[in-house]
Amino acid sequence: MPIVTKDMDSAFQTAGASPGLEVWCIENQRLVPVSKSSHGKFHTGSAYLVLNAAFPKIGPPQYDIHYWLGNEAKKVDSSLASDKALELDAALGSCSVQYREIQGQESQKFLSYFKPCFIPVEGVFTSKQGNLNGEYQVSLYTCKGDYVVHVKEVPFLRSSLNHEDVFILDTALKIFLFSGCNSTIQERAKALEVVQYIKENKHGGKCEVATIEDGKFVGDSDVGEFWSLFGGYAPIPRELPSVQESEAPIVKLFWINLQGKLCETGNNAFSKEMLETDKCYMLDCDSEIFVWMRRQTLLTERRTATKTIEDFVRNEGRSNKTHLTFLSEGLESTIFRSYFTNWPKTLEPRLYDEGKEKVAAIFKHQGYDVKELPEEDNEPSIDCSGTLRVWRLDGDELSLLLVAELTKFYSGDCYIVQYTFPGNGRDETLFYAWLGSRCVMEDKTAVIFHMSTMADSVRTNPVMAQIHEGKEPAQFFSILQRLIVFKGGNSSGYRKFIEEKGIVDETYNENLVALFQVQGTSPDNMQAIQVDHVSTSLNSSYCYILQTKASIYTWIGSLSSSRDHNLLDRMVELLNPTWLPVSVREGNEPDIFWDALGGKAEYPKAKEIQGFIDDPHLFALKITRGDFKVKEIFNYTQDDLVTEDVLLLDCQREIYVWVGLHSVVKSKQEALNLGLKFLEMDILVEGLSLNIPIYIVTEGHEPPFFTRFFSWDHSKENIVGNSFERKLAILKGKSNNLEGRNRTPLKANSRDSTPNGHRSISVFSNGRGRSSSPVPSGAGSDLRQSGDRLLSTSPPLAKKLFEGSPTHGSDEKTMPQSCSPATELSSSAETASFTQKDRNVNGENSAIYPYERLRVVSANPVTGIDLTKREVYLSNEEFREKFGMPKPAFYKLPKWKQNKMKMSLDLF
Repeated sequence: MPIVTKDMDSAFQTAGASPGLEVWCIENQRLVPVSKSSHGKFHTGSAYLVLNAAFPKIGPPQYDIHYWLGNEAKKVDSSLASDKALELDAALGSCSVQYREIQGQESQKFLSYFKPCFIPVEGVFTSKQGNLNGEYQVSLYTCKGDYVVHVKEVPFLRSSLNHEDVFILDTALKIFLFSGCNSTIQERAKALEVVQYIKENKHGGKCEVATIEDGKFVGDSDVGEFWSLFGGYAPIPRELPSVQESEAPIVKLFWINLQGKLCETGNNAFSKEMLETDKCYMLDCDSEIFVWMRRQTLLTERRTATKTIEDFVRNEGRSNKTHLTFLSEGLESTIFRSYFTNWPKTLEPRLYDEGKEKVAAIFKHQGYDVKELPEEDNEPSIDCSGTLRVWRLDGDELSLLLVAELTKFYSGDCYIVQYTFPGNGRDETLFYAWLGSRCVMEDKTAVIFHMSTMADSVRTNPVMAQIHEGKEPAQFFSILQRLIVFKGGNSSGYRKFIEEKGIVDETYNENLVALFQVQGTSPDNMQAIQVDHVSTSLNSSYCYILQTKASIYTWIGSLSSSRDHNLLDRMVELLNPTWLPVSVREGNEPDIFWDALGGKAEYPKAKEIQGFIDDPHLFALKITRGDFKVKEIFNYTQDDLVTEDVLLLDCQREIYVWVGLHSVVKSKQEALNLGLKFLEMDILVEGLSLNIPIYIVTEGHEPPFFTRFFSWDHSKENIVGNSFERKLAILKGKSNNLEGRNRTPLKANSRDSTPNGHRSISVFSNGRGRSSSPVPSGAGSDLRQSGDRLLSTSPPLAKKLFEGSPTHGSDEKTMPQSCSPATELSSSAETASFTQKDRNVNGENSAIYPYERLRVVSANPVTGIDLTKREVYLSNEEFREKFGMPKPAFYKLPKWKQNKMKMSLDLF
C-alpha cells in the first residue's frame, strides 16, 4: 500500500494498489483524476501524471511514473507535475522509475500504454463536462512508427503531405488513409489501427474508409475525392535526404550536491563503486540523461536534484528529444547498468524479499488470506501423450535409440529428440537438439545441422530448439518423463577428444563408483544426473543415489521433501530393479559412505531458493545493411507479431525466435543464429547464459507453450497477406482465410535449392506428401506404450534430397535405423564429382563480389543475392584464399562442415 503522510497529495492514497494505468492532470494547481475514456487524449496546454503498476507472478511490483508536458503547458504546471511525480514515488516507497515525457518526443514505453494510439488535442484539460456542437471538424494527422504510433495533427493543407509518412484525413462521412510511397508496410498497417480507433470513437463505427496510394491518380473514385478536398491534385515535392554523421557521444558522470551543483566525477569509463550511496548522480549520455538516487534520499533532496537536471537541460540548450529517467538504488535499468563495467547481474535478495512482502500486503488489503505467495506454475504447456523418437549422433551418422534406451543420455554425446503431439486441430512436431556438457564442438555443429534437415522433411513446419545439458526447459523433462544422464560418452568424436587430450574416460560403468542427484516434480517428471562422486557434490535440498562396488546407498538431504523421497525410490528401481539400497539420512552417514566419496567435506546446506524471474520481454530483431539492431516492444500483444518481422521473446530461462512469413529470414538456421547473437548482447540480456534454450517458431505454427505468453486468438492465424493487407481486410470485414491457399513454410536450413542447383523435395512414407499421423505405419515399426504416450523406434520418414540423386528404386524409400534424412547428406548424392551442370554453384555463372561485401556484417552489403550461399559469389582465387581449398572440394564436404566453415568466415 502507498505510504501516505500529511504532506502527500490525497490523490495518492490508493495509487498503485492494483495493476494497470492511472492518469491525473494538473488543473488549477491541483491534481485531478482523468477518466479511462480520456486516456490517450492529452491536451497540449496541460501537464499530466501517469502511473503504470505491474505485478509479476514472481518478484516485486513494478511501478513506472511518467510526467507528460504539453508544448503549450504553463511552466508552473510543468514544475508541479515534476514535483507530484516525486511525491507519488515517495508514496510508493521510492520503488518506481520516473520519466519525463515531452509532447511529440514520447518514449516507446509511454506510447505503449495507449495502444492503438496517443493523440494530443488542442486546448487545456477541464474536468467539467461540456457539449460539443456544430460542424464536424476535418482533421489531418500524420502517423509515424512501426510498433507504437506517433500521431500528430498537422494543418489541413496539401503542403503538409510528403512521400515519407502515412496520413489520415478524417472527414464527416469518410476517413482517408494516404500512404507516402516511401512509408513502410508496417507503418501503413499501424496507421490502419488509428483509422479503426477514429472510426469507432469519433464516428460511432459508421463511416467509410478509403485507402489512397501515393502516385496513384486514376481508376479509383476515392482518389479523386481525396484530392478534391485539397483543391485538386498537385505534385508533392520530394525532400532531399539529409545525411547526418553522428559521433559517439562522450558519456559523463556528475555528482549532484545538496546545493544543486553538478560536479563531474569521470567520463566514458565507470564502475558501480563510483556511485556512493549517500549521494545523487547524473549520467549524461547526450540524448538520454539518467538521475540516480539512493532509496533513502529525502524528498527535499530529490526535488533539488530534479530541478538541477531540468535547469541543466534547459541551460545547455538540449533538444526536446533528450529523455530524462530518474532511478532509485536497486531499480537501475539494463541500459543504465550497461555503462558500468562491473555491475552485478543478479537482483539483490533484499529487494526481492521486500517486493514479495509488498505484493502480499496488497493482496491482504484486498481481503485475501495470504499465507505465502504462489510458486511458479510447473504444469506443462504441452500435451505429454504424444509420440517420442530419439537419435544419438556418432560421427556423421544418427542412430535411432531403442525404447529401453530412449531416456538414457550421456554428457559427452549429442541427441535429437522428435516429439509429435496433438495441437490446435492438427498434429504438431517439436525437435530438440540436446547438447551434452562434455560434447565436442564438431558434434554440436553436426547435430544442429542434422536436426535442421530433419525438421525440413516435416511439412507441418515444426518448432526447433537447441538445448544444453543443465539448462533444459521444464517441458523437455515433461516430454521425456524420466531421464538419466550418465557421465562420459559413446560418440566417436568424444572418444577421439579424450584420447588426444589424455583425459581419463569417465563413461558410466555399473561396476564403478557413481553418484546420482535425483530431482523432479512427479513420477512423470523425474531425473537422475550423474555428478562427481565427491562429498562437495551433495546438497541438503536433494536426494542422491550412491553406487559402490559393494553396496547401493540412498542419501536423503535434510531439506528434501516427501515428494523427493518418493522420486528417489522410483529412480532406484528405474536404474536397476535388482538393487537393494541402504537408506542414509543426512547426519547419520557411516564412515564407509564417506570413504566411497573420498572423505567427508563441506557441501551446500542452505535451502535452494529459485531466483527472481522477470516477466517476458518482446524484442524486434532488425538486420539492415549488415547492422544487427534490437528494439524492445512494450506491453506487447499478439498483434505485435508482425508478419514482416523477426521477433524474440525473452523469458530469461529460455528464448523464442518468432519468424514472420514475410520476413527476410528464410531458414531456421538463420533464425537460430539471430537468437545466439541476441544472447551475446549483454546490454539487453545481462546475466543470461549463452546455453539457455533457443526455440525457433514459425508464424502460423505457434505451439501452446509459446501462445501462453499472449491472449491468443487462433482465428488470426488464418488471415493471409502482408500486415497492411491483413489489417485492411479486418477493418473492412473481409478476412482472407488460408483455406485453399498455400503458405510457404520456413525451410529448416535454407535448402530451397541444393548445392547442385536442383530443388529439394520432401517425400513421405505414406505416399501422400504429408504426414497424417504422428506414428507412421509400415514394416519394421516397434511401438510400445508407456502410460498414455507412444514410444517409437520406427525408421524416420524418408526424404529425397536431390532430384538427380540415386533413389534405388522408389521415391518412397525406407532407411535403416542408423540412418536419417540428415545422414543422407554424406551420401554419394552429395559427394559426387562436379559436372557441367554444377558450374553455377562453382561460381562460373554467378556475379563476383569481394569478400568484405559478402560478409553477414558488412558496411556495404551486396543486395539481390542468395543470402544462404554467399560463398558462391566469391571469385575462385578469393574462395581458395579464404577457405583453403577450391570450390569443388568444398562442396564435397558434409553440409554441417560447410556451414561451420562459412560461419567462421562470417558468411553464414
